[in-house]
Amino acid sequence: MPLRSSIPLALTQGDPAGIGPDITLAAWLRRGELDLPPFLFLGDAAMLAARASQLGLTVPLATADPANACDIFPDALPILPIEAGMDVIAGEPHVATAKGTITAIDKAVSLSMSGRTSAVVTNPIAKSVLYDAGFGFPGHTEFLADLATRATGKPVMPVMLLAGPKLRAIPVTIHIPLKEVPEALTSDLIAETCRVTDHDLRARFGISKPRLAVAGLNPHAGENGALGKEDDEIIRPAIDKLRSEGIDAFGPLPADTMFHDDARRRYDVAICMYHDQALIPAKALGFDDSVNVTLGLPFVRTSPDHGTAFGIAGKGIAKEDSLVAALKLASEISSKTGNNP
Repeated sequence: MPLRSSIPLALTQGDPAGIGPDITLAAWLRRGELDLPPFLFLGDAAMLAARASQLGLTVPLATADPANACDIFPDALPILPIEAGMDVIAGEPHVATAKGTITAIDKAVSLSMSGRTSAVVTNPIAKSVLYDAGFGFPGHTEFLADLATRATGKPVMPVMLLAGPKLRAIPVTIHIPLKEVPEALTSDLIAETCRVTDHDLRARFGISKPRLAVAGLNPHAGENGALGKEDDEIIRPAIDKLRSEGIDAFGPLPADTMFHDDARRRYDVAICMYHDQALIPAKALGFDDSVNVTLGLPFVRTSPDHGTAFGIAGKGIAKEDSLVAALKLASEISSKTGNNP
């Protein structure tokens, strides 16, 4: 089978009780059909073997490292072993697995920062499980940024991008309660999010002059202050600043009219003010094949845009489409720009 690179992607196991193992196995089985880039799975080999057996899948597994993973990939699923911490039962998350989940992410970043793997692709994690183990970050995005900052000694501004076939969308605020969004929004935060987005759409996606459609916070983008002042007092000044810097940002736009077919043709990315404002349209327009991309990092990182789906883990019904899209996009970006654009 054709291989795109002599350097594999690093694929983390995610929460081992979720569907990460299921979709990893399913993706590898379709490697030739889909011309998948080679990946090295960072996780528990015994857990993966047990899941394959539970699903009735014949998947040869082989212990590997970044140096030999590409050679192994056509004939066996290469694994860099990281113990799960217990005997995993599909669909039954346990705090004892948190250490292995975190270690896999940490190792994947280290390998990619050193150039031994070409990008980081992360299977879904269960934040509640990690919180119970003392995990000090709201989610994947913030943890990855901290790892990058510690590795480089430079502050990192991570930006979450949901990239699908019909829409790219970014939430300015991410994993915080909705009631805290107005207080968290600042002109500086919006402007810096847009600067990172503009830079990475140019550098990693090859868009020469990205068009950024900026959503309002309130209904009707505040209706000239009648429905809230944040749109005029926080969002509009950020847009004005960006335009003075040569960034093609426009708005604030009423969010309820931003996502229909004609509206989407007028921009390359939607900049949204909070998590669900971005992720609801992104998932509605491409649930099975959208990809979570973290912009602003000194390495390429993608992920499926869905969660752990404990309720269907081990049942053979999880779809691997989003993971496949994440693997392909990670390979495409890293092959164009290198792992450290």
